[in-house]
Amino acid sequence: MKIWINGCFDILHHGHFKLIAYARSLGSELVVGIDTDERIKKLKGNDRPFHTVKEREYNLRRLKDVTKVVKFGTDQELIWHIKNEEPDAMVIGSDYKDKPIVGVDYLKKIYYFDRIANFSTTYIISYENTRT
Repeated sequence: MKIWINGCFDILHHGHFKLIAYARSLGSELVVGIDTDERIKKLKGNDRPFHTVKEREYNLRRLKDVTKVVKFGTDQELIWHIKNEEPDAMVIGSDYKDKPIVGVDYLKKIYYFDRIANFSTTYIISYENTRT
């Protein structure tokens, strides 16, 4: 079974590793879609991403649980990749349970992953900025 996850994956942290391990445990292949730098800037502000798309792609490709990494800059590109990869399921954060999920029409199943408190890139960056 092929599993899909997507996101920024800007600064890899414990929450990312748990998500990736959980997603891979559901199938034999794991495809990770990552947002382009331009898309992250639109979503999170001009001081993001911390790492470039090439650096993020390189880091993810080094993880044993990741089969493939693809990049997308728009919802249409994300949908195209999902259609092209034909994953059986997607794993997404449980905070998206009542929100629209891009590409859901091309999936057989959605699995939800409970985010781990205080493990997000935004939180880590904001925490680091408050330390002296």
